Amino acid sequence: MNKYTVVISEQAQDDLDELSNVISYEYKAPISSIRYLRGIFVEMRKLSRSAESYKIETRKSLQQYGLSPRRVNFKRMAIIYNVINDVVYIRRVIPSNTIAGL
Repeated sequence: MNKYTVVISEQAQDDLDELSNVISYEYKAPISSIRYLRGIFVEMRKLSRSAESYKIETRKSLQQYGLSPRRVNFKRMAIIYNVINDVVYIRRVIPSNTIAGL
């Protein structure tokens, strides 16, 4: 079993910050925000052991995220990532309903 290093891109970190702000301030649910983001980070951590177990996405809407993009869902969010050698690059964390062709 391969062990991968997980790297979160600046854009993915911005996605997480925005998600946290929306849940905390627009929905006035800061505790829910903490729990939700904790769940996303747990899912990302799991990728350090299982990154290549998810299929390579062929949708055109995901090709903008580099060669052989993959995705894993957490609730209503899609974590888009690439595996290059022993590194998992988290590219985006976006609402799964925004991905065309679902």
